[in-house]
Amino acid sequence: MPRPLIGITTYVEESTRFRVWDVAASLVPTGYHELVQAAGGAAVLLPPDEPGTAAEVLSRLDGLVVAGGPDVDPVRYGAARDPRTGEPATLRDEWELALIGAALAADLPLLGICRGMQALNVALGGTLVQHIDGHLEAPGVMSWHPVRPVGGTRYAALVPEEAEVPTYHHQAVDALGRGLVASAHAADGTVEAIELPDPGRWVVGVQWHPERDKDTRVVAGLVAAAADRAGAPVP
Repeated sequence: MPRPLIGITTYVEESTRFRVWDVAASLVPTGYHELVQAAGGAAVLLPPDEPGTAAEVLSRLDGLVVAGGPDVDPVRYGAARDPRTGEPATLRDEWELALIGAALAADLPLLGICRGMQALNVALGGTLVQHIDGHLEAPGVMSWHPVRPVGGTRYAALVPEEAEVPTYHHQAVDALGRGLVASAHAADGTVEAIELPDPGRWVVGVQWHPERDKDTRVVAGLVAAAADRAGAPVP
């Protein structure tokens, strides 16, 4: 049987250097597809598209990873812009929120990573803290800190112990979206993982960057759920 097909969102960078070329490119760090492949899935990269095509695109897939990136525009959750919030990524917000909505409607296994977790929370009516200290050391430098699972959650079943994770963010979940529960916290109380507790759906968000780590357990959970949905053997 084929491996479950996991879509990974990409984003457009207007100026990207390829040898002699400086062009716009749709891209995502290689760690994302390498992590999906290491967990037993087949990875496919999803370039930005018209939001109305989200359900069609996802109909070909067995699971979805929404990648990390810039701040979600606070207009999406009805907040005034903090001066420390990044510039809007309007097209990316529209596309990824449409993908999340379509995935939820189709009960497609879904993993949100960093920005992807925040977008999941916003898609379900939640809000974000627009700036926190202590989770981003310096531009371009990944830091590590422990996260503690919440007992009885899907995340705790995958990673039952306190674990050191690579992190790079200055925003965080504030009010949880509809149906979501917190499934891991940092030492300072920051929500580090969220999920829908419905046992029939696999929907998880993590605030850290598993694609920068060797621990495949969270993504392996996504791949196993995608394989089950597709009727394929669990990798």
